[in-house]
Amino acid sequence: MTLAYLEAYSGVSGDMTLGAMVDAGLPLEKLKRELARLDVDGYTLTAEKTRRKGIVATKVTVRLEEEAQRGHRHYPQIIGIIEKSTLDAKAKDIAKRIFTTLGEAEAAVHDTSLEKVHFHEVGAVDSIVDIVGAAIGFCQLGIDELAVSPINTGHGTVQTEHGILPVPAPATAMILRGIPTYAAGPAVELTTPTGAAIVKTMGSFFGPQPMMTSQVIGAGAGGMELADRPNILRLFIGQRSTGLISERLIEVSTNIDDMNPQAFPGVMEKLFAAGALDVSLTPVQMKKGRPAYILTALAEQSSRISLQTIFFQSTTTLGLRVTEVERVSLPRRIVEVQTKFGAISVKMATLPDGGQKAAPEFESVRAAAAAAKVLFDTAYWEAVRRAIG
Repeated sequence: MTLAYLEAYSGVSGDMTLGAMVDAGLPLEKLKRELARLDVDGYTLTAEKTRRKGIVATKVTVRLEEEAQRGHRHYPQIIGIIEKSTLDAKAKDIAKRIFTTLGEAEAAVHDTSLEKVHFHEVGAVDSIVDIVGAAIGFCQLGIDELAVSPINTGHGTVQTEHGILPVPAPATAMILRGIPTYAAGPAVELTTPTGAAIVKTMGSFFGPQPMMTSQVIGAGAGGMELADRPNILRLFIGQRSTGLISERLIEVSTNIDDMNPQAFPGVMEKLFAAGALDVSLTPVQMKKGRPAYILTALAEQSSRISLQTIFFQSTTTLGLRVTEVERVSLPRRIVEVQTKFGAISVKMATLPDGGQKAAPEFESVRAAAAAAKVLFDTAYWEAVRRAIG
């Protein structure tokens, strides 16, 4: 599995993403040929080596003809253009998902439906080229998984068709909810809605670079020189170093000593439904000898707001601890094994040395054991034996 890491310390935009991909080995002529499968014209695409603070990077530029500069499109029109193209299915799917991320943010900002979203800058030809080009790049470079650094949004203001807006622009801020961001450097827009939509859609986790062995490093140049840093987006492409999956997650927890314990199972169900990957309840003793519980939920960054809301609305707590943690886990898949007690689902994990570890799914084992009228452990270990072989 090929892992890529985007280092967005100078922000991220569509053209910077394309520049990094071309710099990392995506042939420009191949990119042009694939983009020609779209029923979109009125532009030229170029790439050239440049320097930002002395560092060599590739600057990709989309130049529009005058007529194309005036083109505004609605979300359904853009999706229609992609669907009618002769792009391969994977690139189509990626491009449509990125535009949907963008469209949903625009709809929320303007209080309208996705179908009625009227794109301005986002619907222009250059943004279509950037987004579809990025989708092509993910496919052509063979990127299976994308990790992204905390994102520098920039600060200050930006001129748009809606007037002067604060940075990050409303759509950008909406897209980046649940993702670690910060503002550093000059008062300019460093992350655009297009760039934000690409990383939000394709990023599997956000944080420091995971342990990986990089084979290729590409650098995409931004359009301006910054006073205090090179305006580049770096793309590292390689393989995980250990065969382990490393993720940056959040852990939300609180101590509760004044709540009916019978209410906890319902709260835990709500947390799982809101995106928690794991929920635990630990008995502890607090000050003055009071018995209490620590309620903890582990989740992806994007679920933070939903989980916090449940903690505050469904428990008696007045405060939470939110910690960013790294979870290291084994790659796994679900298989169905046939046993003398019936079919049982088993989670198969691959160890770093290539060995296998089997963990039968609880509900599947329980159902098989009940149907066969045998002990849970009997069905469990039969499933392990069948899975490991």
